[in-house]
Amino acid sequence: MARYTGPKTKISRIFGEPITGNGKWLTKNSNPPGQHGATRKRKTLGEYALQLKEKQKAKYTYGLLEKQFRRTFEEASRQKGVTGENLIKLLEARLDNTVFRMGIAPSRQAARQLVSHKHITVNGDVLNIPSYSCKPGDVIAFKNKSAVNSSLTSAVRGKNPKFNWVDWNETELKGTFITYPERESVPENIKESLIVELYSK
Repeated sequence: MARYTGPKTKISRIFGEPITGNGKWLTKNSNPPGQHGATRKRKTLGEYALQLKEKQKAKYTYGLLEKQFRRTFEEASRQKGVTGENLIKLLEARLDNTVFRMGIAPSRQAARQLVSHKHITVNGDVLNIPSYSCKPGDVIAFKNKSAVNSSLTSAVRGKNPKFNWVDWNETELKGTFITYPERESVPENIKESLIVELYSK
């Protein structure tokens, strides 16, 4: 399956959460997609279906394909600690997600594009790999030419104070990945325990 490029609102309606955007249309039409919408008789989801749905939600949220997600899970399972929490930490440490958390881009999709188009540097070197896993102390900034491009810098909205695992200097247009976040600090509504159960079968 290729990366999803279809309507973001449709995905949000499937899960009933604004996982790929601001979700402004959910209040207007929050019914699941489909011909009959809310009137369609839907079966109660079984254990496997719930686990699969949670995995799909995480994949759509962070913009990963199945192979990438599986590889990230395997890396999380090799690390010390709780596998589910390690998985969230690794997903949050991705370069595209870190750029998004710093407020450089308004969405993960926009952050991925910035990285892919070589506008972002890590520790002074241009890096165009969105899946790069940031390490504590990594300095993320705009490339010199990109830093004077008003069409790019005007989209910078600054870091949300609640994301305390990253730092952002608005005057220097650079930030630091301070540490891996604790699970309770990550606002995404993902039940990682169900994902662990799914892959453990």
